[in-house]
Amino acid sequence: MEGAGGALLMDDDRAASPLLGHGGRIVPRMTSDGLEQALATIEARTESTLRAEATVSRELKKARKAAAAGQVRELKRALEAAGQLAKQAAEAAADLRDRWTFDEERHLAGGGFTKEVLALAAEAGVAAFDEDQRILASPSIIRILPAETAIEIDKKRDRAIRPSVVVAKLQALQDRPPRFKAEAFLEALVKAYDLAAASRGRARGATVKLTEVYEVLTMFPGQAREYSKQEFARDLYLLDQSRVTKTKSGRTLSLPASTLTKTTPVFTTVTKKGQQKVYAGISFS
Repeated sequence: MEGAGGALLMDDDRAASPLLGHGGRIVPRMTSDGLEQALATIEARTESTLRAEATVSRELKKARKAAAAGQVRELKRALEAAGQLAKQAAEAAADLRDRWTFDEERHLAGGGFTKEVLALAAEAGVAAFDEDQRILASPSIIRILPAETAIEIDKKRDRAIRPSVVVAKLQALQDRPPRFKAEAFLEALVKAYDLAAASRGRARGATVKLTEVYEVLTMFPGQAREYSKQEFARDLYLLDQSRVTKTKSGRTLSLPASTLTKTTPVFTTVTKKGQQKVYAGISFS
């Protein structure tokens, strides 16, 4: 679904190359109906208004200096100029306010925002994918919150939703080691595995479906919402990559997939390079 909202256009709006702009921010190829374009237009017009206000400030400083020196003619001239410029600046500010007509909530809810982020991520070389109303960009997961005009990146609320800014954050997160406690997650997994296996009469070391383990981990009300399937799949991948397989009690983790993926619901995530990774079963010997 294409994004909604009335983007603001300037006469000299031009497509930008996917280069790093001032301060390291990604400069995208902007479409005329996107949030990125609307914000870029307002940003540019705001800079013009700020320059006008700076001119007002200069005239007022001239008036102050003239008053201090008793130069009445120069004082009247500076006050007149400041008044005219202040009126123009006020009109420009009001125009800026009236020009912001973009429907950001609809854009976030309708998929337009996700498309913008994915397109920008591709330009920046960041592997990102849309799955079940979330954006996966290993090791991060973005949840979109339209009603709050915000997003969550790895459960942290963020109201800075300019697509280029979001992609820059994802890129920075990919460039640093993930904050993941493999040992703690492994211990939680073995406990959930034991409960799932026992409830189904499975022998120690038997392969258990990961869907059953996830049900144990999220058995209490609201936990599935707080710990999504995408987050569980991401954590399985990070654990897999960590090479941590031994529990404190000496049991060894195995994540067999080939025998289960055809008949069992699976957990899917993406690697940093954009490859799909599938998990279906788990065992501890």
